[in-house]
Amino acid sequence: MADTPVLCVRVPREQGERTRAALRERGVVDDAHRIVSEEGAVFIPVTSRPDGYETVERPMPPREGQTLPADLLGFSPSYERLGDIAIVDEDDPERAREIADALVACDLPVESVLNRASEIRGELRVRDWEVLAGDTATVHREYGFEYALDLAEVFFSPRLATERHRVVERVESGEHVFDMFAGVGPFVIPAAARGAEAVGVDLNERAVELLRENAERNGVADRVTAIHGDVREVAAGGEYDGWAGRVVMNLPHSADEFLASAVRLAGDRCTLHYYDIQPVEDPFSAGEEAIRAAAEGYDVTVLERRRVRSYSPGTENVCLDVLLER
Repeated sequence: MADTPVLCVRVPREQGERTRAALRERGVVDDAHRIVSEEGAVFIPVTSRPDGYETVERPMPPREGQTLPADLLGFSPSYERLGDIAIVDEDDPERAREIADALVACDLPVESVLNRASEIRGELRVRDWEVLAGDTATVHREYGFEYALDLAEVFFSPRLATERHRVVERVESGEHVFDMFAGVGPFVIPAAARGAEAVGVDLNERAVELLRENAERNGVADRVTAIHGDVREVAAGGEYDGWAGRVVMNLPHSADEFLASAVRLAGDRCTLHYYDIQPVEDPFSAGEEAIRAAAEGYDVTVLERRRVRSYSPGTENVCLDVLLER
């Protein structure tokens, strides 16, 4: 095993511990191999390529003392961890079953194994799963917070953990934060923990139920308002006119359709976090134009243009951090 090339994240030595913790939160650390430090760099073995990091393949020493999937299979399977769920993406049913059996039988804290059975689809952004072991519900831990979720009923991507943390780190105590597509709360709950008053809206009723549960679980229920419904109707109701100092718009395929509502929610000074999917050659222009067209009566300043991750060949998932000042 020591001679088999292993996928690794390479970072400068001084960033090693912070990076290891971030990758652990995202569930992509390969526990079958040891972390190696040499020549001023740290090499952290991973099970899949995490967005935002340099990856290389190189021989890595195996970790002793526990039975791991590779010990049972003879090869290192690719999988993603979410709580105690391992997620695989295998077209071959026999190979998928073999990997699932090894993941459950090994010493990793895996209770369930799911195989992707469809693309994300529909207004509620869920996908079909082939349940190879266990079930679709889990509790996921991310940057010190816990989220109960059920992948059969809600959308959740552990790959966006670093991006969520980046946004939340900008929240200050006393802010009014409005998440237009809140899901189970991975923006709302840490924002509330930083002292913000946070409102989360989602069209998925089950996601809103879990958002309320997660607010209680993380001790921030007194600062979280969870609303089930179409955010356009919520905004049109007028209760939150001019309320928000920060608006999260993480619906990258169609966030432009909700800009009028976002502007209505915005206070005199408001930061938008606008997520988009656009061609690699020019991923920001369309979003900037749409925001400027919608934000009548505001000065618009782009604070950051951020490439979040590759989405598909030729397209990128990006974020525009934009300051609106009336």
